[in-house]
Amino acid sequence: MTVAQDTIAAIASAPGAGGVGIVRLSGPAALRIARTLCARAALTPRHAHHVRFHDADERIIDDGIVLAFPAPRSFTGEDVVELQAHGSPVVLQHLVARACALGARPARPGEFSERAFLNGKLDLAQAEAIADLIAAADTRAARAARRSLDGVFSRRVDAIGAQLIALRVHVEAAIDFADESLDTLGGRQVRDRLAAVQAQLAQLLQEAERGRKLRDGLHAVIVGPPNAGKSSLLNALAGSDRAIVTDVAGTTRDTLRETIRLDGLELHLVDTAGLRDGGDAIEREGMRRARAELERADVALVVVDARDQDAGRAAVAAEIARVPTVLWIHNKVDLLPVPPDDTPHVVHVSAAHGLGLDRLHDRLRALAGDHAGEGSDGEFSARARHVEALQRALEHAGHAAAQLEHEHLELAAEELRLSHDALGEITGRLSPDDMLGHIFSTFCIGK
Repeated sequence: MTVAQDTIAAIASAPGAGGVGIVRLSGPAALRIARTLCARAALTPRHAHHVRFHDADERIIDDGIVLAFPAPRSFTGEDVVELQAHGSPVVLQHLVARACALGARPARPGEFSERAFLNGKLDLAQAEAIADLIAAADTRAARAARRSLDGVFSRRVDAIGAQLIALRVHVEAAIDFADESLDTLGGRQVRDRLAAVQAQLAQLLQEAERGRKLRDGLHAVIVGPPNAGKSSLLNALAGSDRAIVTDVAGTTRDTLRETIRLDGLELHLVDTAGLRDGGDAIEREGMRRARAELERADVALVVVDARDQDAGRAAVAAEIARVPTVLWIHNKVDLLPVPPDDTPHVVHVSAAHGLGLDRLHDRLRALAGDHAGEGSDGEFSARARHVEALQRALEHAGHAAAQLEHEHLELAAEELRLSHDALGEITGRLSPDDMLGHIFSTFCIGK
């Protein structure tokens, strides 16, 4: 256990006024500070005491409830006290100031969860799930974050990590018998077990990617040739005039972002400059940024003029080749004599006049559901860094399998170590201090 030498204090309830507000203390002086604040000689652990909180001149700040959680049976693993008062920001700030005057200091963002992690009460993935649960925008996201907080994700990571360690032990033991063929030392069994681990990693990666999209939403990039109606489409989907729309090709020079919500999943729309050859320096920079957005897009919404769709498709075909999902949107159908029927991959709309937008919304909902997957009892929340770590773990496991085929045992053992280390970054078993600081700085103060 990491023993903190200082005591921290912060408002743990949401900003603004409310019926009840909470001030949280954690650290070696938490119980002493609380007893002084409440003018009580003792506090019964995990028992609600109705008290009056006093300032330095013995004047009453407020009355409320105090709860004490002595170490190690607390959220942080340290002595923790929660002061529940009326939810006036002035009262709560007064309580924090009084606690600091008695020996505490203001907590940094995420410092309570950080201490819980450092004291072994949570692993890193569980600590991050706390922030995800607080930020959850719908029931499905909240349930997924709750499962991660309960350790669903972490237990699967740890189980695969244990298998990688066992494989590495076997391979390193075989190094001492360099004159023997690996097959005589159980090589076929090792290869089969490693193949099973690779399959488990691939499955976990797929589920983590769905959890990442459920948490972060889908990154959808609107692309197409100039003057196809991309900005008009963004305005129509956003329900407001977010982008400037003119008849002049190349009006959009930079990326413009808007977020919409479809059945609980966020869709982050990015309007981009029209893709074409040529253009001035500013327009070329806009096209470079458009291509950069496509590199990390989950979905490309390709807008082309319905009157000249073949030319529009040719202009962007190479740019969208690596995007996982593409939806073609043939715009300006109001200018056609007879609007064509939609197909599984094509929606016909008139962004300027609102034609076909209901069908487009239905198609976007279906895409969002396909990417996030159907809700299930095993669904968990994940972050981009988790997905990236799993990708590296799977890559190193693949390298280890290749080295085993050539009986390069030292190299195989090293690749197994790297695979295991990548998994360790998810739960915090092997996390550099600067990464921990970055993660917990994104938490709210009081958590």
